[in-house]
Amino acid sequence: MEHDKVLPYEQEQIDKKTQVTNMFDRIAPYYDFLNRFLSLGIDQRWRKKAIAKIAEAQPKRVLDIATGTADLAIEIQNKVKPTEVIGVDISPKMISIGNEKVLKRKLSNQVKLEVGDSENLRFDEGEFDAVTASFGVRNFGNLEKGLSEMYRILSTGGQLMILEFSKPTIFPFKQLFNSYFKYILPTIGKFTSKDPRAYKYLYESVQAFPDYEDMANILKSVGFKDVEWTPLTLGICTIYIGKK
Repeated sequence: MEHDKVLPYEQEQIDKKTQVTNMFDRIAPYYDFLNRFLSLGIDQRWRKKAIAKIAEAQPKRVLDIATGTADLAIEIQNKVKPTEVIGVDISPKMISIGNEKVLKRKLSNQVKLEVGDSENLRFDEGEFDAVTASFGVRNFGNLEKGLSEMYRILSTGGQLMILEFSKPTIFPFKQLFNSYFKYILPTIGKFTSKDPRAYKYLYESVQAFPDYEDMANILKSVGFKDVEWTPLTLGICTIYIGKK
């Protein structure tokens, strides 16, 4: 099944973008806890490795796409020290929680969050030195359109960094991973987030999403060059890097 056709809820009359917004609004209060719990804290290490990939270039303005509750945006500000990080997310409730974090860490002057559609960004061409996304591009209604927007707002020589789930290929880790995502994760989600369908969607969306070389080829097709990918934790997730 094409990744764009995998929907959070079985409501084909409602487009994917609207369904994704509704899903993340529902699970927003539980999102950070579930990320830490379900990944055993490894997701924080993944983000640090991903940020290291863009830190060398010392970008001044960074746009974080599908920023969620702003974990990556805040970490970029702390580690890379750009003059500004803007985080965009389609879910108002995720942005609200992210703003509380930014305020608590006294980063309101450096990290700005806003509700917005990653496939129709309000920014001008070439505005940012780096554009990032962690576990968000999988939820785009139209992947190529979203990636093209990320390319558009980058300055010439600017860098893309995407951190996204991928499918392990090594036996028996592949089978263990699939069982965990397909059966255990939705059960935990049912009792914690009150929305088990959201975590069933997570498994389905990862299975349908292009990864490794396939994702690299899509990035090249929308214009990115020097594209490379690095699997983490036996392929549970992958860092993709590209330049404009």
